[in-house]
Amino acid sequence: MAPKHYVVDIGKYVNENVVLKGWVYNARSSGKLVFIELRDGTGIIQCVLFKGNVSEELFNEVKSLPQESSLIIHGKVREDKRSPIGFEVDVANAEIVHKAAEYPISPKEHGVAFLMDHRHLWLRSKRQFAILRIRDEIIRAIRDFFDERGFICFDAPIFTPNACEGTSTLFQTNYFDQKAYLTQSGQLYGEAGAMAFGKVYCFGPTFRAEKSKTRRHLTEFWMIEPEMAYYDLNDDMDLAEEFIEYIVQRVVEKKRPELAIIERDISKLENIKRPFPRISYEEAIAILQKNNMPAKFGDDFGGDEETIIAQNFNKPLIIHRFPAKIKAFYMKNDPHNKELVLGMDMLAPEGYGEIIGGAQREDDYEILKQKILEHGLSLENFNWYLDLRKYGSVPHAGFGLGLERTVAWICGLHHVRETNPFPRLMDRLSP
Repeated sequence: MAPKHYVVDIGKYVNENVVLKGWVYNARSSGKLVFIELRDGTGIIQCVLFKGNVSEELFNEVKSLPQESSLIIHGKVREDKRSPIGFEVDVANAEIVHKAAEYPISPKEHGVAFLMDHRHLWLRSKRQFAILRIRDEIIRAIRDFFDERGFICFDAPIFTPNACEGTSTLFQTNYFDQKAYLTQSGQLYGEAGAMAFGKVYCFGPTFRAEKSKTRRHLTEFWMIEPEMAYYDLNDDMDLAEEFIEYIVQRVVEKKRPELAIIERDISKLENIKRPFPRISYEEAIAILQKNNMPAKFGDDFGGDEETIIAQNFNKPLIIHRFPAKIKAFYMKNDPHNKELVLGMDMLAPEGYGEIIGGAQREDDYEILKQKILEHGLSLENFNWYLDLRKYGSVPHAGFGLGLERTVAWICGLHHVRETNPFPRLMDRLSP
């Protein structure tokens, strides 16, 4: 096949001949000229076809190509300051690979249901292109952050025999002759990894059978879960702050064109620098009460409460030391107040809610055993987890970051459904 060049690299080939293989994003004609916006997966560039440079038959064929037809362009690159990317291609020849059928997603407004039904095609739009390339950069930044700090990537299983976050939100399946569940979190396995390697992180899909139709929830999403031996709650919060600053500033540095496409206010992202504000759970309750919310000690925070608490901060906010009764069994009690646990949540600004949840883990065998029983869980299923407290137990901590909710915040999106190539919601299992 003919050599191939990419739009993202086009600046390297000024006044040189290139071969671009892609699809017609848009096309228009004016007399003897056809202007083709060609996308190739790395970007979009305008290619100008002059009638006198090709046969009349080819000129008319290209002129009439429907959107998303695939073709190969041969031409010379030239600088053009009017172009969004600073370059255009003068077409010398074109090979039509496939003439597409009438494309269902037109420039007019479409409803959400229609776009979701055509998600496999909606991915080709400029906006989705930008969002998912930002997601890709966030993923790369996450891995770089932990790799640069000596963490081991530690894969947790998808099938699990027990709950981690709560038995009411499990997807159950048959596993040969026994029941199994799709994982809610890799955390418990990550703790085993931390006792072996010191610092690990799990990065994989997680599943929550929550019957929620809010703009913040998916039933399948990706979680990044570091676990660290010899870390306490303060160490955990410090790492979470450093982590978020690193990710956001990496996107600001690397993905400005994509942020411009989705019209994100970059100044709000540039402001995400440490230190972040930290308040106690009781202080958060006081903020709610000050804003006439019927909040009292022992209440958990939903989306509305999180938005009100965070609205006076222009950076992510950490809330720490929650009531034990509203948090998971594995969180360590505050030695100064047994009603509280050494847990923390990080809330994103601009109303995006919780993006990180973490805690110092319970490291005492007898206390953890009692907590498992109090939560109505099976000791048999957690024998291996209890073992971690019998053989060299140490203080340790970790947290989980939801990738899609983080992407939604960084991109400034209204709904989390745009953050995943094929989102799974309570009422959507296809395409």
